[in-house]
Amino acid sequence: MTYAFTIEPPEYYSLENEPELIAKCQEWGLISAKATKLKTFYYKGNGLNLPCTILGFVDHMTAVIELDHGQKHCIHPSYLKEMQASGYSTRGLSGAGAETGTEQGYAEQSNGIAAVDEVEEPATAAGVKPKTAKAPDPAETSAQDGSPAELVDPEDDMDGLDSFSELKGDPDGLVEEYIGPQAGNNANATSETKPKTKAAPKTKAVKIDLPEGKVKMSGVVKEFTTVPNHFSDNDDEVIIYESVTITEPDVIEVGEAWSSHSATMKKQELEVGDVLTFEAKIIKKKLTRNPVPYKINNPSKIQKED
Repeated sequence: MTYAFTIEPPEYYSLENEPELIAKCQEWGLISAKATKLKTFYYKGNGLNLPCTILGFVDHMTAVIELDHGQKHCIHPSYLKEMQASGYSTRGLSGAGAETGTEQGYAEQSNGIAAVDEVEEPATAAGVKPKTAKAPDPAETSAQDGSPAELVDPEDDMDGLDSFSELKGDPDGLVEEYIGPQAGNNANATSETKPKTKAAPKTKAVKIDLPEGKVKMSGVVKEFTTVPNHFSDNDDEVIIYESVTITEPDVIEVGEAWSSHSATMKKQELEVGDVLTFEAKIIKKKLTRNPVPYKINNPSKIQKED
């Protein structure tokens, strides 16, 4: 039997041994920090209650599980964690429709691994019903920019909350409506009007053609910060780097980039100003509510320079 709801990963990082699986499950909160062995996990979405196997991950916020008959499925770790609650099966089996909607929401947060049906929003004050756009197809994204499709962390979708204000020309909602001079005061208003100063033209960011796959890189730790994660009780910890450079196979100046402050990075005991060399994959992905345009995925062979 095959399941129509499954989201097949285009590619993923396999966790091939039990210590790696235990470390990743602890990072996601699926097992306690003191656990020494794995337990059986269950998939309870779409009215099902099936044992499943964790195979690996696409990125920090997207786990890959295997259902029966060998079907692979992408799922948000926090959603998988909810399914392990003892009372979840009753809630899930009695409301399969609600379960489907919940999983579609997580799929949207994973940057369109599969197309998500349009959902009508409640009517606004003006009586207009805006629609949420369909998540982009990874194949179409690859065809447009020539790079393989990448999954996006859920935090990146927060950038769309202010899109309506941006379309109105007021991204922060701080500009008040200007009321011109009233009749009878035009002469005074004209004499007191100050000449307008033209805004300086915006400099266009230089487009960088990022290589596919892992490359050798270097960078300097600029700061440690957090970004909101609306699917977890805690914010996600991230590292921002400056002077990031791809050193092999070709030298490319990148500038600023960011990565998750994962358990692997915490082992390095990093401090601001540390110069690092490592191998990683770099993609174009803006940090939530920060002007950092590139993300460093799964750095390995990390070394601190003296």
